[in-house]
Amino acid sequence: MIEQRNIALSIILTLVTCGIYGIYWFIVLTNEVGKLSGDPEFTGLKHFLLSIVTCGIWSLVWAYQIGKHVAEAQRQRGMLMSDNSVIYLVLGLFGFGIVTYALVQSDVNKMV
Repeated sequence: MIEQRNIALSIILTLVTCGIYGIYWFIVLTNEVGKLSGDPEFTGLKHFLLSIVTCGIWSLVWAYQIGKHVAEAQRQRGMLMSDNSVIYLVLGLFGFGIVTYALVQSDVNKMV
């Protein structure tokens, strides 16, 4: 079951736990977006491990892909599509991955 998350609380928990909650949030958020878009192969653990193995480079690919998956999930639900994949990629390039998490979580909260 996909649940709504408080974005501010998630950011605070990520900061307080020195990023450990951010890892959990990344994995769960990716899994939820995969379910919403109907792509069972879009999983958080896979993308997390690929990000570690590639020293973070894969997180840029993930940022672009998650934008496309969110847009697909919105299209399937008849919602106004917002393809923010390029914005997420640029945020990732400049080190603002947590902002990407927050924006994606906002879109997921709207769909749930």
